[in-house]
Amino acid sequence: MVTESHDVVVVGGGTAGCFAAATAAQEGLDVVLVERKTEEEGGHIACGDGIKGTSSFPDVIDRERLREESFTNQNIRRALFENPRTGETLDIPFQGETGAVVDRWTYGQVLLEETADAGVDIHYDTVVQDVIQPSGTVTGVTATREGRPLEYEADLVIDGAGALSLLQDKADFSGSYFDTNVDYSQFCSAYREVLEVDDPVEWDDALVFKPTEELGYLWYFPRSDTEINAGLGFQMNKPPMKLVEVLKADLERRPEFENARVKNKLGAALPTRRPYDSAVHDGYVAVGDAAGHVNPCTGGGIPGAAKAGHWAAKVGVEAISDGDVSEAALWEYNRRVQTDFGKRFAAMDLYNIFGGAHELDELVAVITALPGQQLVDAIGKKGTAEMGLGLKLKTLVKTVGHWDVLRELYRVQKAAAELKAVYDTYPDTPDYYEAWQKERDSVMDRVYDVTGAAPKY
Repeated sequence: MVTESHDVVVVGGGTAGCFAAATAAQEGLDVVLVERKTEEEGGHIACGDGIKGTSSFPDVIDRERLREESFTNQNIRRALFENPRTGETLDIPFQGETGAVVDRWTYGQVLLEETADAGVDIHYDTVVQDVIQPSGTVTGVTATREGRPLEYEADLVIDGAGALSLLQDKADFSGSYFDTNVDYSQFCSAYREVLEVDDPVEWDDALVFKPTEELGYLWYFPRSDTEINAGLGFQMNKPPMKLVEVLKADLERRPEFENARVKNKLGAALPTRRPYDSAVHDGYVAVGDAAGHVNPCTGGGIPGAAKAGHWAAKVGVEAISDGDVSEAALWEYNRRVQTDFGKRFAAMDLYNIFGGAHELDELVAVITALPGQQLVDAIGKKGTAEMGLGLKLKTLVKTVGHWDVLRELYRVQKAAAELKAVYDTYPDTPDYYEAWQKERDSVMDRVYDVTGAAPKY
């Protein structure tokens, strides 16, 4: 078997993997990125295509090129929330902000090209099969490249292999705090089609959402006024949904999609859980979807993946330079994630738990009564929301018959704020990790008591 040696091997050419590889290469390390797809198919990933922008992306790739070549609609100014029972629509403007919709394939291709330009050796058509772990430390991976078996030895393996990563099934994490409390019920199954319509849609400045029975939602995201990313998903702890049939039925009831042509279709599994409590092990770091770095309410994960990949590489470079790639040496990566977007995603996860404990009619009644900005803040921007007395009274009037659910939601909202404060104290070293977990879990236990939901973790 052929063996290659590198400083870093990155598995997976998605957002997290590319930002990790480009960062490490720019720091002067010998980096190889292995990607199972062919070069032509690289970057082709099932995605809703919605994104806030690239202003928060680490400055290791040409962000302007990425925007110019792959951002097809940069005029998203509002969200439309459709009531599946009444057909009414809640219009929620984005106050002071705009979003965008991308061509995800083009985005992925540009990102891979930028990664190669940073000095990364990209091996396409390479399927990883196992980790190399002669003792406790991960020292590389085995793979098949273009039909030939080979080994990649490295000081550090960065796992960007996506949701339910194969590497995590193969590795032995018994000697570390790496989060193995992961199962299928914490994920969703999603499907999307890219459709071309004859006439411009009236909502080309909006992201359209419609709840489904299975604690998921249909989405319609306009890449342009005539090209729409239409998709849906359901939580895997709910009864299975026939995704293609449900999407088709909804499309047929929308006159703007009459005679629409399907340009592309794809499915995927996505995390709908909080980020891994720890995503490091001796010689190993998980990033992006492989570490649960996805908003558990909306499914958005591109900005978080970019940051996570960058931080993993920065911490990894220092660890390699010091000759110590132990869990403790890599721990700073955990702290950066958890005190940044990790705390917001953990807070948003409480709303996911709350939603799973109620029927669709109850949720829709409460959600459509909430002020739009508070809804955006809670499940998409901050993980928490604030309401003055006047807004609370208006919401009470609108939710007659569902006050018990509203009262429960307010208690969950309070717990979300407490949870973010706990995440702000994420420990600097593994020494205090178990004490931190106990404090966090005490907040979670209160949420389970309030909602009546079965423990998610």
